[in-house]
Amino acid sequence: MLIVTTDSIAGKEIIEVKGFVKGSTIRSKHLGKDISATFKSIAGGELTGYNEMLTEARQISIERMVEDAKSQGANAIVGLRIMSSTVVQGAAEMLAYGTGVVIE
Repeated sequence: MLIVTTDSIAGKEIIEVKGFVKGSTIRSKHLGKDISATFKSIAGGELTGYNEMLTEARQISIERMVEDAKSQGANAIVGLRIMSSTVVQGAAEMLAYGTGVVIE
């Protein structure tokens, strides 16, 4: 499935707009890795455990958005946006959304 952040796709014609499509997930870190990240944040440097968690959450939310688009009969998504928010300390929600369309 073609996914773009723009509202149109160069060289493609949108023949039908299916509507809003979305996918989300909430992920938390393992307690041991969370403690390690706390020490790392004091010393400075990249928090690899959180980076991995957010990368995984982003991928899952996009996959779920694609499933939603397919269920609506779309073969492409325009206007992709990704948002994250902290649910509780150590857990984050990742939301991917856009507009499902049919292109030629």
